[in-house]
Amino acid sequence: MARDEELKRLWDNVVLNLSNQFADGEKLDLDAIIYIIGLQEKGNLKTKYNKEDKINLMHIAICRLLEPFGYYEFDYFDKDGWPHYRALEKLPSLKAGEQTVLMKEAIVNYFLDKK
Repeated sequence: MARDEELKRLWDNVVLNLSNQFADGEKLDLDAIIYIIGLQEKGNLKTKYNKEDKINLMHIAICRLLEPFGYYEFDYFDKDGWPHYRALEKLPSLKAGEQTVLMKEAIVNYFLDKK
């Protein structure tokens, strides 16, 4: 239980910091945070992205977030500067709540590694 409480504390801290930085304090949800990570990984924050690009940014973020867990590995940057990942291991079948916990843990670890 202590691990769950620690994850919740760290997650709340990430949400607070990002919400203050990107949303004038309005609480960001998981998808918004994944999108922000995708923007950071793409490295071009000032570009306007269409709907397909936004989906690709979220995919990049998910691959990057799950890379330390052994599910993906960075492969290359294409000619337009988009990162591409190679799947290493099939993702496990998780219930929605379990997926959320995995992504929150991955996001917390991502920002802890950035410090």
